[in-house]
Amino acid sequence: MAWPGQNGLAFVCPWLTEEGEERHGDFRVAEVLLFVERSLRYRKAMTLFQRLLQRCALGLALAMGVGAALDDALARDQAADRSCLGPVPCVLDNRSYHVLEPEGWDGKTPLPVLLHFHGWGRQGTLIVKHSRIAGATKERGVLLVAPNGQGRTWRFRTANSPDVAFADAVIADIAKRWPIDRAQIFVSGYSYGGAMAWRYACHSKTRLKAVFAVSGTASLRGDGCVRPVTLHHVHGTRDTVLPYPFGPGGSVEEAVAYWRAHNRCAETVSKKEIWKAVPILTFTRHVWRDCASGFDVVLDVHPRGHFIPRFWIARQLDDYGLSAR
Repeated sequence: MAWPGQNGLAFVCPWLTEEGEERHGDFRVAEVLLFVERSLRYRKAMTLFQRLLQRCALGLALAMGVGAALDDALARDQAADRSCLGPVPCVLDNRSYHVLEPEGWDGKTPLPVLLHFHGWGRQGTLIVKHSRIAGATKERGVLLVAPNGQGRTWRFRTANSPDVAFADAVIADIAKRWPIDRAQIFVSGYSYGGAMAWRYACHSKTRLKAVFAVSGTASLRGDGCVRPVTLHHVHGTRDTVLPYPFGPGGSVEEAVAYWRAHNRCAETVSKKEIWKAVPILTFTRHVWRDCASGFDVVLDVHPRGHFIPRFWIARQLDDYGLSAR
């Protein structure tokens, strides 16, 4: 009988050869499964020889007819990879991030992702319990990912920001732990986090569905953004923390002038409308859809200050068909 990977491995797996089949009984099922489970959990640190032994153990488990028990071992390994939820951070090298799964997820269906950059002085622990962020994602089948900035802030002012590579690494790490829908990766951020969302959109290697930036912009002119991206931006005209970036004559459209130019949008607004998420706050929405790149720009302006408007992130997700369930 030949097992997958047998050739070339007989020198470390004599029990996988035809001559060694009779020796299966010399190995205890529990010992084999324990080795498999541990080797899966610590596979990143394994030597080549240990990897060969891992393949041997997998083959032996199959030979011993313990497929169901092996499935359990694999399931435990998978659960361990997802043990960092809510306030428990996922460690990535010398940094970390937080995750919140959506309500009612079946554990298998690939998930849309919202990666959110927190504001200055905050951390991801706040984001995964924030009613205006986590409250939107958990009801809409979206996996919320909240990276932690070093020193509780983000380095968004320069094109070579190491936080861009960190956020890309977070997305890659998430994909190893959870099944994600790579066609629906969204990025958001508030205040300094909003500015970081702009910087990340400019230089990220990750393909983004859209960016939702709140009360924070970054100067990107001359920085060579790698590709166009759909941008949704909201800002209050009375913001005294990160003041509204008015243009000549008090033009509010100047706030997204960079992305309109980068996405090669027409000068004229395609659509302008008034809308409300709550009775006490009115938004004026400007939409540029006539963009040669195919990526829209959306600007929501309100007459108040520096905060995340209630239901604003929820509305953006709704616009992409990710409505509350």
